[in-house]
Amino acid sequence: ILAGPDDYGWDAPDRIADFCTAHELRLHGHALIWYSQGAEVFAGLDRARFIAGFDRYIAAVAGRYRGRVVGWDVVNEAVAEDGNGLRDCHWSRVLGQDGYIARAFEQAQTADPDAVLFLNDYNLENNPTKGATFLRLVERLLKAGVPLGGIGTQSHLDIEIPHGQTRAFFREAAQFGLPIHVSELDASLRSEGRIDTRSRQIRLDQQSARVAELAEAFVTLPGAQRYAFTVWGLRDTDSWLRRDARDDGRDSPLLFDADGQANPMFEAVAGALRQAMRV
Repeated sequence: ILAGPDDYGWDAPDRIADFCTAHELRLHGHALIWYSQGAEVFAGLDRARFIAGFDRYIAAVAGRYRGRVVGWDVVNEAVAEDGNGLRDCHWSRVLGQDGYIARAFEQAQTADPDAVLFLNDYNLENNPTKGATFLRLVERLLKAGVPLGGIGTQSHLDIEIPHGQTRAFFREAAQFGLPIHVSELDASLRSEGRIDTRSRQIRLDQQSARVAELAEAFVTLPGAQRYAFTVWGLRDTDSWLRRDARDDGRDSPLLFDADGQANPMFEAVAGALRQAMRV
């Protein structure tokens, strides 16, 4: 959206918002502040102009869709890749590592006070160190009175993680009483960095087991904490993982194959959701 200082490209996001309104769909905003974007606009500004531009940008974007989005990923991927602390980025260098996050939430709440405001990140189930760092950040923000309203876990699942690890993260995250969003689900069949002689069927079974654990952990949350369950693409051929230079055309990370037929992991999700509807 942000092409330059006070230069906004509204056409595409407006079409999305209008589509959701016309079809009575819930609209979730992703993402206001991300470490990987914004430097091209904000780099070189002095502190006063940086802060004014930061506030003005959030006010413009969140304010434009006020009353139309149900929630925002206010800050995306704030925790370091390895989970040891927070990322160093252009936002944190000016406003501090916790400071830019707190300010983003405060500005977003002012712009759209009824939206659920999320902190969103990845590898929270895959890497217990990163999951713990993320939850400590949530705790600090809440203690500081930051208007953090929800937890987003991207759930780009590693099918090699131990049984029970995803459920353990959800137990810890649920203790804050906040809505939880499974925000970017996919699960690659690739075996990164090692030779894998297992059959495709064995890997599909393992994928389904990990995805089923995730879906079951989500549906066992109290109803008020089940914000949404979002998949990061529909068909395998839509996936960002199939656009990778390493892709051999055989990865199957989503619920449906290239022809729109259900993959095995579809039933892992659908089964958990059916069970929740019966309760």
